[in-house]
Amino acid sequence: MSGELSNQQCEACQVDAPKVSDDELASLLAQIPDWVPEVNEGIMMLERVYKFKNYKLAWAFANKVSELAEKEFHHPAILLEWGKVKVTWWTHAIKGLHKNDFICAAKTDQLL
Repeated sequence: MSGELSNQQCEACQVDAPKVSDDELASLLAQIPDWVPEVNEGIMMLERVYKFKNYKLAWAFANKVSELAEKEFHHPAILLEWGKVKVTWWTHAIKGLHKNDFICAAKTDQLL
């Protein structure tokens, strides 16, 4: 199902763009089951930790995520550590989740 999301493009998001509703949240999360909604400083975000055999592989993946972010003009938090990368998507403009975040999460999964 994440293939459906990953085939979509992010849209420009303004401060007044609607956040994902509770019903949409459940439906979209079903399409990216490895992602977890987390609330950080009152803002709902999507997080996933990817594990790798070493730092170099994790670093290469983090670079791919950065390239995706630039292509989509939608930028996550990326935490690079030895053997793992934590990617966190949310929409800064609306301080919450927008469909763009789910599109980018699905596209991130395809970078593996």
